[in-house]
Amino acid sequence: MGKLDGRVVVITGAARGQGEQEARLFVKEGARVVVADVLDDQGEALAKEIGNATYVHLDVSREEDWRAAVEVAKNAYGKIDGLVNNAGILRFNELTATPLDEFQQIVQVNQVGVFLGIKTVAPEIEAAGGGSIVNTASYAGVTGMAYVGAYGATKHAIVGLTRTAALELAPKKIRVNAVCPGAIDTAMSNPAQLDPNANTEEAAEALAGLYSKLVPIGRVGQPEEVARLALFLTCEEDSSYITGQPFVIDGGWLAGVSIL
Repeated sequence: MGKLDGRVVVITGAARGQGEQEARLFVKEGARVVVADVLDDQGEALAKEIGNATYVHLDVSREEDWRAAVEVAKNAYGKIDGLVNNAGILRFNELTATPLDEFQQIVQVNQVGVFLGIKTVAPEIEAAGGGSIVNTASYAGVTGMAYVGAYGATKHAIVGLTRTAALELAPKKIRVNAVCPGAIDTAMSNPAQLDPNANTEEAAEALAGLYSKLVPIGRVGQPEEVARLALFLTCEEDSSYITGQPFVIDGGWLAGVSIL
């Protein structure tokens, strides 16, 4: 038996990276997954590959897209038991040099996207008898980080939304938590993965060298590791008494600076 047998979970940003690994793991654990993304070709291919999955185009910043995604999920599986608000974007920029439209774009995807997900899907989870929402915040949502001001602001906001939603939705048997990844080896932190002309092996080695110095565990994290944390928080048996909490998964980065 799987940890999510019989559950229906919507995962945003699921075509690649952390979302992809969450989709793969959740299906392996018995869930039926709605793979939601704007990367249609990749999302459709993933849903077909892993089975027990349906792809839906979802721009998380658009309320009408959320409504449509809910209809697709209900038509395919009859209910929704869980949501992983994983979709997000990252831009590096000095705060005072950040254009307003760039800041607003990041807010729309990262912060508004999570808000709309909770607003739209929580009533469906309640109707199904309760379940779980997992929001993807960040290491940068619980501490400061230079050159990611807009991103960090949205991730701090997600932690706040998580706590508020947990309080409001607890009577409806919905638990709400956040994962806060540190350095994870995805296209977001290593854009060379998306460039067909890039030396991805060289980029990976440079990234590994950087985080071997910053992270106490001595390496960059893997998206599969974040997926396992999301699974823990989604599984009712494993995390039934946990709600309103941010869970940092960063190899010890937030713990402090080592002098060794």
